[in-house]
Amino acid sequence: MALLEVADLAFGYSERPLFQGVTFRLEPGERASLVAPNGAGKSTLLRVLAGELRADQGTVVVRRETTLGYYRQSHELSREGTVRDALLSGFGELVALRHDLASAQEAAASGSERDLARLADAMDRYHLAGADALERRVETIATRLGFRVSDMDREVASLSGGERGRIQLGSVLATEPELLLLDEPTNHLDLDTIRWLEGHLAAWRGAVLVVSHDRAFLDAACPSTLELGREGFRVYGVPFSAYETEREADLARERDQAEQQAAFVAKTEDFIRRNLAGQKTKQAQSRRRMLEKLDRVDRPEDVWARAEKVRFSFAPAPRSGDIVLEARGLGAERGGQRLFAGFDLLVRRGDRVGIVGRNGCGKSTLLRLLAGQGGSEDEGEVRRGTNLRDGYFDQQLGTLDPEKTGVDEIRSVRGDLNVEATRNYLGRFRFSGDDPLRKVASLSGGERTRLALAKLLLEPRNLLFLDEPTNHLDIPAAKILEEALSGFEGTVLLVSHDRRFLEGVTTRTISYGEGGAIDLYEGGFCDYTEMLARRERAAAEEQAERGRARAAAEARAAAGARAGADRHRRDREARRELEKKQRRASTLERDIGAEEARLAELRQRLCDAGGGDWEKLHEWAREERSLAAKVDAMTKEWVALSEELEAAGPPPAQEATS
Repeated sequence: MALLEVADLAFGYSERPLFQGVTFRLEPGERASLVAPNGAGKSTLLRVLAGELRADQGTVVVRRETTLGYYRQSHELSREGTVRDALLSGFGELVALRHDLASAQEAAASGSERDLARLADAMDRYHLAGADALERRVETIATRLGFRVSDMDREVASLSGGERGRIQLGSVLATEPELLLLDEPTNHLDLDTIRWLEGHLAAWRGAVLVVSHDRAFLDAACPSTLELGREGFRVYGVPFSAYETEREADLARERDQAEQQAAFVAKTEDFIRRNLAGQKTKQAQSRRRMLEKLDRVDRPEDVWARAEKVRFSFAPAPRSGDIVLEARGLGAERGGQRLFAGFDLLVRRGDRVGIVGRNGCGKSTLLRLLAGQGGSEDEGEVRRGTNLRDGYFDQQLGTLDPEKTGVDEIRSVRGDLNVEATRNYLGRFRFSGDDPLRKVASLSGGERTRLALAKLLLEPRNLLFLDEPTNHLDIPAAKILEEALSGFEGTVLLVSHDRRFLEGVTTRTISYGEGGAIDLYEGGFCDYTEMLARRERAAAEEQAERGRARAAAEARAAAGARAGADRHRRDREARRELEKKQRRASTLERDIGAEEARLAELRQRLCDAGGGDWEKLHEWAREERSLAAKVDAMTKEWVALSEELEAAGPPPAQEATS
């Protein structure tokens, strides 16, 4: 049975449908992205699937006893407790055990038998529950999300909004739910962390449904794509980039079918009008009945059509000098931490420089220094070229006043524009109806970003500083901004973690390394990532070569050990054989002496016997011959052994034995 089954789901506000006809299922191990423009209801659909909202119609069936994890864009994280408590928030019982253990450890300092017994009991319960293994897993996730082990005891209240978002993501991942719903999980992640998350999700054993505007992340993490529309729902078993191609082909085919049917209906209705009262009345009536039964093919819904109408265009600006910026010895420190030092940069007209690196490394700080917005405590100087007209996009959108309307914000830059002209201008940025009259505080993140860009692009600029300009933009808006910047004749310096955006825009790349080191690559983000890939391949090949060399050395050592063992065995056998021969030679020498003494005695007896008892003499003579032959044989063997022992030399050294 599927982990999640959704059938004919519909939801709306005030009888206005937000979406309808949503039908799909997710099996264990399946990872799908949910895509649509901002405002289409993606987050609302996730809330319905999570049981937080009730659908107007349709069913949502989650397999019985399936665990569900839901990461929200809103980062609803308690501001109480430590980072560790927040990460373990999905394991209430284990958090309680940990606090009991900490309390028992503190009390055990008294040394009383009762407190020591309490500590032993708390430790037993803690370990039996597997809390120590869970803490290690949570710490691993936290470090991959950009936190240090020393951060685990920080108070949540001291964290920034982005840090709280990463903690919330970590707490959801730590529970390892069977059904995982993720709403914009990459918003506060740097490039390395996004890549880690892609790999982490690829190994996920449950089902995953992701909402994201990061095209590269969707391609890497989600093999399936679900498109949410107001009128229907499409399911594609391919990643996002392939979905775009297949969707265009489907829409073209469906438009053609709708147009062909519309032409057929129009032709048939014309025939009916002309012949209903004439000679071909029966044919006209027959064709009218046929039309009444005809399954009408509606023109397909293009969910991205309105989103793609946004237009980011640049007002003509005067040409700047060839040298735009010359920075020397830039350095900065924040919170007692050195971010970078001694950085030099020469920016020429037409450069589009991307700044990338991990969270907290100082990308935004460097951008502000280059824009001349650094503090008195910062180091270095930036010399500006001639005829510069620059604009700065702040990712915190600090240029917007929450109490002003969109019209007010635009007219604060161009007071010569009347309300109608301002509304028309904002229409280019997808503000329609009364949207331009709404206060900034009531706008969504994507709407605020579009308003800030509209304000920035209102005046002629030939130098742009952009800090995370695609944050909160949906995919069409990000692509249109990318195309506009690619054709921009001025100079751009930007910070972003959107890989597709960086690939499409940048011509040079500034990358932060370890310990505040900054490298400048004379190539765009594509060239930079290819260089990293080559380095990784070279490092992998070097590691493999080291592995092969180590294996060869181990094989040689093993062969040497075997050879040494064989040599030792042969030496031992040779020594034993030599010792055996030495013992034999000694035995022969002793026996020869004894037998020669007997032989001499026997010969003396034969000499002294005279002609007495012939039988006895005969017996003695036979014995003398036999003994003489024996002594002769023993002597020959002894001589041969003596020569062999003399040729062999001293015996091999004997190993010390314990």
